[in-house]
Amino acid sequence: MIALLKGLVASLGDDHAVIDVGGVGYRVYCSSRSLGRMAKGEAVMLHVETHVREDHIHLFGFLAEIERDWFNLLTTVQGVGARVALGILGVLETDDLLRAIAAADKAAVTQAPGVGPKLAARILSELKDKAGKLALGAAARGDMPAGPQVMGTADGNVGDAVSALVNLGYSPSQALVAVSSAAGRLGTDAPIETLIREGLGELAPADHAAAAR
Repeated sequence: MIALLKGLVASLGDDHAVIDVGGVGYRVYCSSRSLGRMAKGEAVMLHVETHVREDHIHLFGFLAEIERDWFNLLTTVQGVGARVALGILGVLETDDLLRAIAAADKAAVTQAPGVGPKLAARILSELKDKAGKLALGAAARGDMPAGPQVMGTADGNVGDAVSALVNLGYSPSQALVAVSSAAGRLGTDAPIETLIREGLGELAPADHAAAAR
């Protein structure tokens, strides 16, 4: 089972790249975002998910391990195949996807080709708890970009504050987005109590909106 490829970009297609690894060319299907970051003749390392079927073997490649994790998570949703998952990752960065799921932002997900309102609603519903756990694990291994949505590691003050909000009944996705946003303003070494308070402040508008519906 192929899990990693490191070589030169031999060619680029609309939905794939051919990676030359020691004289052997591997056709790897990638998101449009990943393909846009590659150039013919340049070295590249791809994390690979291998799909074996009776009539074919397909390789799907990702520039970061967290993208592969999201691909695997997305394809657990009924109606989301490999191509649709790549389409979603092509229009949304992983931290934007996390924020969309946490905020139940159907419009963001329907930007992806092949994703209509019903499928978007299913994705948001089925992944609202799983997405936060995936993001926390990725943060712990340092595999997510630093930014207003994801900062620090899951075992620091941010992680403790997230756990506290989860214990209060918020989903892992909602808690991670809220606390990380607070940490973006205050710093990841801010006191846990402050991160919790500010995180609750981030969540308050969403609570009011839900109550009004």
